[in-house]
Amino acid sequence: MTHRAAITEREAPEFLRKLDAYEGDPATRCALQLLMLTAVRPGEIRSAAWLEFDLEAGVWTIPAERMKMGAEHLVPLSRQACAIVKRLQAKRDASEPLVFPSPFYPGKPLSDGTLNSALARMGYKGHATAHGFRSLFSTCANEAGWNRDVIEKQLSHEERNAVRKAYNRAEYLEERNKLMQWWANRVDQLRKGTEVILLRA
Repeated sequence: MTHRAAITEREAPEFLRKLDAYEGDPATRCALQLLMLTAVRPGEIRSAAWLEFDLEAGVWTIPAERMKMGAEHLVPLSRQACAIVKRLQAKRDASEPLVFPSPFYPGKPLSDGTLNSALARMGYKGHATAHGFRSLFSTCANEAGWNRDVIEKQLSHEERNAVRKAYNRAEYLEERNKLMQWWANRVDQLRKGTEVILLRA
């Protein structure tokens, strides 16, 4: 398994403030913010399509063909994540199906290196990657006492134990809704630099 560079919880407050102040492409900033709040893989964010989002229900449905494990993935959206998508929606070109289209190649999503290049410009080259946001989420959620199965399902990790995989096909959607709202609230706390640790409700 490849371990991507990732910021720690202690480094998160400064990082989040730098991200909010990022002066590059606003869409790239939003993509990184949404990536932080959803804990999906960078490729899943980059290729996100408008039709996949149900903001009224607060769910992003990523089709199987775009998922690493080849299965449809439901991503609960926190209030903060929905707000970002709505801001992007207000500025969208009605003819554009992609949430984050490439500014250079019509019909293509943001390039693979766009998000990490933005992190490098923020001063995090070699120290943080877009994929590393998943590690931050997992570490914080596990330390706060959330159910490991719920966290792994949110990360769309495949169950390695054959018996558990055969019997445990639960989506944990209700619990994941709570988890992702907890995480968005925790990110807000980190942005403010508070030392308050939000434990699982």
